[in-house]
This record gives sequence, C-alpha cells and structure tokens, in this order.
Amino acid sequence: MRARAFRRAVVFDLDGTLLDSLPLVLAAITHAVAPHGLRPTREIFAHLGGPPERFLLDLVGDPRAVPEALRRMGEFHREHEAMIVPYAGAAEILADLRARGVAAAVWTGRDRASAERLLRSRGLADLVGTVVCGDDFPTHKPDPEGLRHILAAQAVDPAAALLVGDADVDVRGGRAGGVDTVLIRHDRAVAAEVEAWAWRSVADPAEAYGVVRESIPAG
Repeated sequence: MRARAFRRAVVFDLDGTLLDSLPLVLAAITHAVAPHGLRPTREIFAHLGGPPERFLLDLVGDPRAVPEALRRMGEFHREHEAMIVPYAGAAEILADLRARGVAAAVWTGRDRASAERLLRSRGLADLVGTVVCGDDFPTHKPDPEGLRHILAAQAVDPAAALLVGDADVDVRGGRAGGVDTVLIRHDRAVAAEVEAWAWRSVADPAEAYGVVRESIPAG
C-alpha cells in the first residue's frame, strides 16, 4: 500500500488509543448491565464511540432501564478512574508531533468533562490542540462532523490528515470524512469490510505510534 505525502495533522481517539482505559471501560459497562444478566465481551469496543446511553440501550433493550445503567456505569468509573493511564509512548508521540510542526487532536466519544479531566491529569492536555468530545455535537462517530470540525480548526485538508483509533466507528468515520485511518485491533476480530477500509491495521498502540512517525516529517 503506497503512503501519501507527509501528514500535517494526526487525530487520535482517546480510550484504547492514547489512554489504557479499556479494562476499566469494560468493567464499568459490565457493572452497569449486571442486573440484566448480561456480560459484555471485548467485542463491544468495536461499537463504542458515541454517548453511553446509545450503546447501553443496545445492550439492555429497554429505554426505561438506561438511566439506572448510566448511573451504575458512571459511579463505577469514577470510583476506579485511577486505573486509567496513558499507553507507553503516548506522550512521546504527541511531543514528537508538536516538535515536527504536525497538529495533534483528539476525537472521542467521551463527555467533555471526563475527557478534559483525564487529558489534564495524565499530562497530555498541553500536547494536543483541538479536542472534540461526544457531547459537543448532536452527531457521533461514525458521522464525520466532529472530524471535519477538527480539520477545519487546523486548516488541514482530509488528504493531509491521519486518524488513529481502535473502534470500527473510527474507521467508518475516517472513511466518511476522507481521512486515512490506522485501526488498532487490540486482539479482537475485525469485520472484513472494516479491515479493508482501514489505511493500516495494527496490533496495538505502540505499533500505531510507529506508523504515525513514518507518516510525518523527520525531526
């Protein structure tokens, strides 16, 4: 596969891409839906990317049960948030991008309050520019509105940008927005069409950061 010219902007998902939060996210979702006898697996990460009420409704199937599930999930997450740490190399790749004049941004389904709190407390806030969160727009991944907002804010053409994420909605959103996507698989099965739409498919964040370095000007 032939690479494009060097990228001028790299847009990162947050959970599972910059922050090692997937064990806590899965545990919180499991706690939320436990009263319904459900035990989600890691395959649920393929579908995350929007507000939690959307995927919780998909799981519990009853709109009346969603508020309590949301409460349980939020409570569990807050009590165990210390589990969340940046992936090894996350701060370094963001610093490299800044040093090489490449814009770094975040496009996440998380709410703004928790996203900003985590970026700040984990030492990443000053290393990223535009941050678009799940409660900023009425649309959510894979709708590319948030991605387009980031590119407009950075004055970067989609062809000069790269998106890095670990969910199918990241790949679909990148495709809809005309941006090449690096998909982090995290040892899960990926649908053939999603794999085909990804510009690159990698095993873990460390490999993704390597692909990003290959795609930006040398320092």
